[in-house]
Amino acid sequence: MVVYNFSAGPAVLPTEVIKRIKEDLPSFDNSGMSVMEISHRSNLFDEVIDQAQQDLKELLQVPDDYHVLFFQGGCTLQFTAAPLNLATEHKKIALLDSGHWADRARDEASRLGIEVDVIDSTKNLHYTQLPALKDLPQDTYDYLHITTNNTIEGTAYNRLPKTGNTPLVADLSSNFLAQDYDFSKFDLMMVGAQKNVGIAGLTIVVVKDDLIGKAKNLPSMIDYELFAKKNSMFNTPPVFAIYVAGLVLKWVKEQGGVKEMDRRNRKKSDLLYDFLDDSKLFTAPVMKQDRSLTNVPFVTGKPELDQELIQQASEVGLLNIKGHRSVGGMRASLYNAMPYIGVEKLVDFLNKFEKDYWGKH
Repeated sequence: MVVYNFSAGPAVLPTEVIKRIKEDLPSFDNSGMSVMEISHRSNLFDEVIDQAQQDLKELLQVPDDYHVLFFQGGCTLQFTAAPLNLATEHKKIALLDSGHWADRARDEASRLGIEVDVIDSTKNLHYTQLPALKDLPQDTYDYLHITTNNTIEGTAYNRLPKTGNTPLVADLSSNFLAQDYDFSKFDLMMVGAQKNVGIAGLTIVVVKDDLIGKAKNLPSMIDYELFAKKNSMFNTPPVFAIYVAGLVLKWVKEQGGVKEMDRRNRKKSDLLYDFLDDSKLFTAPVMKQDRSLTNVPFVTGKPELDQELIQQASEVGLLNIKGHRSVGGMRASLYNAMPYIGVEKLVDFLNKFEKDYWGKH
């Protein structure tokens, strides 16, 4: 049975990347050592990390004044690291509350004693649409924090907010390299790798040079300036996770880059959204103009029927479509490595499930 993994993360990897990992496992680059054994101080790994940084900059088309840093601890740690590194002048940041992870970012910054102004929130709408940025007072905040794609709620920014001279900090974990933006508009990007860039255990930070080095006496493991100076190797980095990310970055380049990924993901998500919009059984709750390309939540309105669907889907190889526990229902994550045929199989299954349901009712 062919399996299609719709998990929100850790998520599906390109089959070509898995094949290459398998080839490299016994002896990486004819070294006689597994890729899981090589030293982070070796020339072998220098080539891996340097190439990954270069490929990422090329994919993002960002200027040379950006650093690519590799951390551990997920974006949850970066919710602490970013304000400690950047909120040095006003000790105050702005935030658009678009869902669970934006709220987590607010909470972590607040724990540090940093003032967080929630400019707008759509919590009262159950996060089925995005908050709006109206007037952002200038020279007031150290930065504005947004979540470009809300993995749980299924919303995404198609247009970035205009922040004037206020730096834009974004959590792009679930649509990084999957949706095309002018990445030079971001002053800092934080990314959990386990959705579109690789495996769990790696967090990527892409940050402008002029934002780092202003904070003093930071804990070493979240000091952007220190990690920039040490090429992300102040201590032992997640070697295997960086190696996998490097393979994925090469794969994205070979496929045609971010614009091509964006095109494919729009085609996949359109197929699913079109079915849901025409359905009399399923509902996609997110406002159309704010729909995510990569995370598609949907419901029947009957929790027991949702559970029946999830079970039947797993039996035919359509795995991990259960929605997040906070919202229920179903969710299909359509990341870069999910092939179009996987979405076709899902739509065919949903169509049959609906016909069977109405046949009984």
